[in-house]
Amino acid sequence: MVITCPFCFARLDRDRIAFRCAGRAGRGGGCEARLDETLAEYLGSSAAAYLPPVFSVRRPGRRADCPTCHRSTGWRVCPECHSRLPAEYCANPGRIVALVGAKGSGKSTYIAVLLHELTNRIGAELDASLVACDDRTIARYKQDFARPLYGEQRLLSTTRPAATEPRDPLVYLLTRTVPGRLRTRTVSLTLVFFDTAGEDLRSRESTETHLRYLNAADAIIFLVDPLELPGAKASLSGTAQAKGGVNAGDPDSDPINVISRVTELLRDRAGSGRLKVPVAVALSKIDALQESMDAQSALHRARTPSGTLDLDDREAVHEQVRALMDEWQAGMVDRYLRQHFNDFALFGLSALGGVPGDDTVGPGGVRPYRVEDPLLWLLYRFGMLTGVRG
Repeated sequence: MVITCPFCFARLDRDRIAFRCAGRAGRGGGCEARLDETLAEYLGSSAAAYLPPVFSVRRPGRRADCPTCHRSTGWRVCPECHSRLPAEYCANPGRIVALVGAKGSGKSTYIAVLLHELTNRIGAELDASLVACDDRTIARYKQDFARPLYGEQRLLSTTRPAATEPRDPLVYLLTRTVPGRLRTRTVSLTLVFFDTAGEDLRSRESTETHLRYLNAADAIIFLVDPLELPGAKASLSGTAQAKGGVNAGDPDSDPINVISRVTELLRDRAGSGRLKVPVAVALSKIDALQESMDAQSALHRARTPSGTLDLDDREAVHEQVRALMDEWQAGMVDRYLRQHFNDFALFGLSALGGVPGDDTVGPGGVRPYRVEDPLLWLLYRFGMLTGVRG
């Protein structure tokens, strides 16, 4: 079986998985830590790359003995980047979901809120567990996402370009037990998030470099800022109107430019014809536009928690978003998706649930609205969630 490293996205046969020595334990034997040049090159720094050595074995299992010190270790690593591969991921590689969005679309906030909801409210509804795949993910989420947004009620700062500030991906394993006719089965989904700066999508070359993980993605979530759509500003009022259209002159904020660049990258792998990878396109910050929508709009209804996907609600939201994009002079997005993808769906969501201040979350705090919808649809497409009607 072939697995994909969730860090460098190299495709590996299982018999290529390497091990890292467990190292010294107190006064006992074990290999000394040394600079792992392969890991240092991947990280762009040697600070966290002083570790016991990596070795290969002929038939990798759950554990292996270091050929130098003979200590047993279960620390499996990718042979290409030397990042640690979680045991559960090696046993059940799951699927990789990539997140992409233009400048100012709210990717950082969406990541922070979605992970918080999966750990708490949505995780409980789905009877699912969400586990970080490495220590770097745990530390970065707490420091860069959870602490400022939830602890200090501050808006997340604009992401700096990867060229000036290299970033690790946030890698999580979402696991749930799915009941079957004869027996239950455990299924998993690998969520890999790069907090991509708008400048990282400025050229086709930097897109390919920074978003190389798209080649390994089993699904893609595109975030689109509706406040930047040319026809939406007339529907805004109050503080939201002042925040709309601020990037109108920047081609990197045009969703069709971002989607077409990513489509070209995927096309390099898949060749001609419509792409098979499922794509969820979500209008973020939809709360700022709800007042202008018809009272019967599907986007006025909160999703009913049920541990399933309501297919009637899904179709109603899709058609509502399609109509709004036509109204807001962005119908090109829907047409482009129909021409290039076999399977796509449209969504409307809000990570914060209200228009924020200049630097702080709104007075009601973080009140997410439908942030889980794209992921629930993907779980349904992957056979990890049941769809119901009526």
